[in-house]
Amino acid sequence: MAPTTFHRHFKSFTSLSPLQYQKRLRLYEAQQFMLKGEGDVNSAAYAVGYQSPQQFNRDYKHLFGISPGKSIREQRQSLYEALTEKPTAP
Repeated sequence: MAPTTFHRHFKSFTSLSPLQYQKRLRLYEAQQFMLKGEGDVNSAAYAVGYQSPQQFNRDYKHLFGISPGKSIREQRQSLYEALTEKPTAP
């Protein structure tokens, strides 16, 4: 398959170019990396293949609408609240 044909079919199937799709996968992987506590924002950026933490921060904020550090703090807080919430009696 020619590269242009592949690109066209890929985009019609995913609505993203292959590079956009790869970037999105990297950002989701970095998000999981940070949520698991495996490292900070900079180490997550390097772990998923970014050469520049600044570019990682821009891309993360563009996709998720919030900076990586703030996003992870909020998600951890939500998770903690969900896990420590006491069930109500029916």
